[in-house]
Amino acid sequence: MKKAFYFLALFLFFYSCSVKKQPIFIKIDDVKIVSFAADTLKLRANAFFENPNDVGGKISTDDIAIFVNDIEIAQVFSDEFKVPARDKFTIPLTANVPTKKLLNSDKNGVLGGLINSFITKKVNVRIKGNLEYVVFGFKKEFIVDKTEEIKIKF
Repeated sequence: MKKAFYFLALFLFFYSCSVKKQPIFIKIDDVKIVSFAADTLKLRANAFFENPNDVGGKISTDDIAIFVNDIEIAQVFSDEFKVPARDKFTIPLTANVPTKKLLNSDKNGVLGGLINSFITKKVNVRIKGNLEYVVFGFKKEFIVDKTEEIKIKF
């Protein structure tokens, strides 16, 4: 009888926590070139979410790629992020782009496109991939596909 009571209490506890709802992906914004050096270009963006759950979880960004002028140049990296319960939150995303990869590739005229981008002081950056949300074994993937024209400041 005691075991049944504990099981029922544990079941009601987990059922009352609305884990069935996934965090709401709002947008990716604030895409910026943070630094530009001879060997790397550092990009930063923010992913905005709202968590309607009574419990938090974790989000990982293992499967997100950065495209510059429609050519994949880097993968996004970020630490696994703890999601707060019943709150809006922002995950910072960072990518280091090796300039050698940009300059040594001949695919679709990358170098010409980059020179044109520096002349016009604009570059098209696309972030595409999946964010994975995990809580108590429940997984949900969010599809991310954001394109933004960034003005280059010298």
